[in-house]
Amino acid sequence: MKARLVSSLLLAAVSFATAPRSVDAVESRVQRFDAIDYRVVAVDLKRDALEAHWRDADGNPFASIDALKRWGEGQGRRLLFATNAGIYDRQFRPLGLYVEDGRILRPLNTTKGNARAGNFSMQPNGVFSIDRQGRAAVVATDDWSGRGIDARLATQSGPMLVVAGEINAEFVEDSDSLKWRSGVCARTPDEAVFAVSLAPVTFHAFARLFRDEIGCREALYLDGTLSRIYTEADGYAGAPPMMVKPYAGMLAVFGATAE
Repeated sequence: MKARLVSSLLLAAVSFATAPRSVDAVESRVQRFDAIDYRVVAVDLKRDALEAHWRDADGNPFASIDALKRWGEGQGRRLLFATNAGIYDRQFRPLGLYVEDGRILRPLNTTKGNARAGNFSMQPNGVFSIDRQGRAAVVATDDWSGRGIDARLATQSGPMLVVAGEINAEFVEDSDSLKWRSGVCARTPDEAVFAVSLAPVTFHAFARLFRDEIGCREALYLDGTLSRIYTEADGYAGAPPMMVKPYAGMLAVFGATAE
């Protein structure tokens, strides 16, 4: 009897540790895939709005998730989730399209540079967006203008990880380029899914996570090396603190501060 009770308690403890944690519309879990752990966060867009934040009302960049969190607290808002948005330039400006609250703060970047010049130049790159009806999408840059999406939020980055259900053909399965990596997909128009690796991985392995485990037909790389995800329930995950540099845009979900 005692042995069965201990066994039941141990099983319950394991189930609690591995079950997704949900705070408002944010579900956060550690997902193990091909012997690598990832922090995966799903945002239910029917219940909560995803927001983009780059600069405060005075035009000063937030630059860090901690600063965004403090700003939210001053507004009576709890930061439930945040991550760095797309790749940025040497002036700490989004390198491609960046839309915040329906305002285009940086234009679409259609330059096709040498892939060795940086990840953004690897083709195809793409745009993650939320339109004014709250629908999420990941679209290749070449297709963006033709889609006519009226974006409330958008961030351009690259490369695309998964395109029409296929892993980006530029990725090498046995590559020796291992980095902490973050990305996003729209599993459905009502659900955005973010992931960050908890150890260095290849592009190919990271793309497989989105296609084969998360189940997305299109997925976009956000950044590497410096990438982190924050959730209120679990704190930070991703790159070690010493690797983190100032961010440009960030993607976030806020909730009301408890009375």
